[in-house]
Amino acid sequence: MAMKLSMTGQMRMEQRMKLAPRMIQSMEILQLPLLALQEKIEAELNSNPVLETADQAEAGRDNGDLAAATETSTDEQEMVVGEDNDHVEDFQRLEDFGEDFDDYLNNSGPIHPQPTSGGDPDKKMEALLNTAAQGHSLNDWLREQWRMVDADPKVQAAGELIIDYLDEKGYLSVRLEQLHNPDKQSFGMEHLQAALELVQKLEPPGIGARDLRECLLIQMRQSPEDMSFEIELVSKHWSQLLENHLPQIAKKMNCSVERINEAIERLSKLDTSPGLVVGRNDNYPINADVIVEPDEQGGYDVRLTDSFMPSLRINSFYKKMARNRSIDDQTRDFLLKNIRSAQWFMDAIEQRKNTLLKVARAIVRRQHDFFSHGKLYLKPLPMAAIAEEVGVHIATVSRAVAGKYVQCPQGILPLRSFFSGGLENETGRQRSYDAVKAKLEEIVNNEDKSSPLSDDEIRKKLAEAGMGHIARRTVAKYRKLLNIPTAKFRRKY
Repeated sequence: MAMKLSMTGQMRMEQRMKLAPRMIQSMEILQLPLLALQEKIEAELNSNPVLETADQAEAGRDNGDLAAATETSTDEQEMVVGEDNDHVEDFQRLEDFGEDFDDYLNNSGPIHPQPTSGGDPDKKMEALLNTAAQGHSLNDWLREQWRMVDADPKVQAAGELIIDYLDEKGYLSVRLEQLHNPDKQSFGMEHLQAALELVQKLEPPGIGARDLRECLLIQMRQSPEDMSFEIELVSKHWSQLLENHLPQIAKKMNCSVERINEAIERLSKLDTSPGLVVGRNDNYPINADVIVEPDEQGGYDVRLTDSFMPSLRINSFYKKMARNRSIDDQTRDFLLKNIRSAQWFMDAIEQRKNTLLKVARAIVRRQHDFFSHGKLYLKPLPMAAIAEEVGVHIATVSRAVAGKYVQCPQGILPLRSFFSGGLENETGRQRSYDAVKAKLEEIVNNEDKSSPLSDDEIRKKLAEAGMGHIARRTVAKYRKLLNIPTAKFRRKY
């Protein structure tokens, strides 16, 4: 049986959505928080020669770079972000300009930064000089100490290996047996054991522990205070201590429960993550993108914190250079491409500003009770409701609030935290999940610790507080999310 191969042509019609580069850039900029947007603007200023800030333009005029630009005409209007999305008028002006700029080009040059020697100090250099030096890592800090330890070469090698396996909190996260490889190493288990004992004597106290119990014991044995009672408590009654069986421990240690509680108080002052004391623990700053403040009419004023952002514009010299048709086509194409890119970039920043402000104002209107009375009055708010009110797609709202923070009378909060589902009570009043959790936390904080409430009792108190009828398992879930232990472990003797 023979097969015949043939080629046929087919036509079909289909719809595909293709995102233009301008749309992609706009979405990316909308999603950037304030600090990231500053970095993006700085990068764009460095990569696009036609883009500049208003300060740079003023500096250029002071240096005589724009001395010829003394008159303002229709042909010399600034390219600004207008209402028309395509900016047809802006780019039409580029094509309609005359060719009478030869004298200007001969007498002018591009904007150059001011020299730093003998003039104003370089702000970037000042910031660099005033930035703190990068701190030591935990591994570097321990290795410096380990070099000073007088030990057998095999123990030295074993100790270096142990230090390499300590996690950021300072714990040895693997068993010593896993570090022993007689085929590749010259040291044995006895050297690893000896090295571990020496590593555990390094600073900060508690380093090299294999679990929390050992970490506490190391610190107590190195403490200048007498902690013999606490050492006995942790070494002999650790499991019962974790179960909060204080009366049984007191009976075995022949002491009062008050004495046990005093020991627990001293134990609480020990460091459970000693490695973080030395290791780098960068806390990146949070800058609020939106500020919400009460106004005189009982409402709230919403504004963006972008007043210190640079005012961008297109460099006049390069703009006029692009109008000169005597310049070669390659140069003009390069300039026009960068001018178009700069215009798109400024347009995207303006769009981010308008969208973020509209979304923030809509959120404040919907959550007015929260800003006036606190977290217990946070209402359920689906993101789709804000999208419909603002007149944008829900994905646009999601990008607008991503990584953004609002500064308000309640503190600095993620903008996304105002969106959540909720519950409805018998009167039809809605409470957000966050409001329910806040009320649960308040109930636990005010309970009698000698007889803490069970999850079912908490459920009843939530219902009495108008939070609706919540299942016991839901109370348990919220309690875990808030890192609140069960009643058994909250009990104080």
